[in-house]
Amino acid sequence: MGSSVTLFDMDLFISLALAFVPAQTLSPAPSFDYDRNRPLGVQDAAAADRTGVTIRQITYATVDGKRSGATLVVPPAAIAGLHPAVLFVHWYGPPSSSSNRTQFLPDAIELARGGAVSLLIDTPWSEETWFPKRDGDRDYDFSVAEVKELRRALDVLLDRPGVDRGRVACVGHDFGAMYGALAAAADTRITHLVYIAGTRSFSDWFLFTPKREGAARDAFIARLAPLDPIRHLPKIAPRPILMQFGTKDRFVSNDAASAQADAVTGPKTVKTYEAEHELTAAAMRDRIEWLNTQLKLGR
Repeated sequence: MGSSVTLFDMDLFISLALAFVPAQTLSPAPSFDYDRNRPLGVQDAAAADRTGVTIRQITYATVDGKRSGATLVVPPAAIAGLHPAVLFVHWYGPPSSSSNRTQFLPDAIELARGGAVSLLIDTPWSEETWFPKRDGDRDYDFSVAEVKELRRALDVLLDRPGVDRGRVACVGHDFGAMYGALAAAADTRITHLVYIAGTRSFSDWFLFTPKREGAARDAFIARLAPLDPIRHLPKIAPRPILMQFGTKDRFVSNDAASAQADAVTGPKTVKTYEAEHELTAAAMRDRIEWLNTQLKLGR
């Protein structure tokens, strides 16, 4: 959404909103803890070979006891040694787009050729009607649960034999970036983050629908405030972050992009593209190059 609110103004706005919200409506500091002892229950569904790169379709047990699908991309057997790991979390795009775990398959295949193993996961927004059909009153609880599920997916990825736990990246776009940032802030197993076209507050997007006005709107913003990505991005330091934004993005204003970049206190690389929310092929090339360098692929 277009906005000219600065980071300072946003914090001031939230503080003023909190002052007028009844205490019982405020959310506690979020906890992203979950049962790490629950069996992963990984099962193979199918496998294919892409010029030496193995692409496996799997399912695994989620935090809430259900099963979720994912794609595991494994480097050629000829690449010996420990392998860096990458968790990919896709965007919520328009209908008929790659708004599912296939979005980052080209990235994962390219990284596998350099020795990385990747997990591309399903999310609730893999379903194109998820956003209008969701229960807006559960946006806070849903968001906390989603961060736990990303950490659960990380368990699945790091349970792979031969994974180098010192080189673990999370790559997310849109909602995938925002929940990925919260997961990285909570889970130091993630050593690198690629943050693509996220916005600073979940309320920026969740307020598209259902509409809220007046005190109800203020209370909603205050409830989600503890989850704002812009509040969690500083916690990722000193781990490196690549941030990618489109200058023509109607969902993430240039001011919002700058504010998020400014919030990062550790090592960061910020790339902008003359593009809309889906970004460009150049963005893919840049993040592949960044990950190759940061994760020391092919070495």
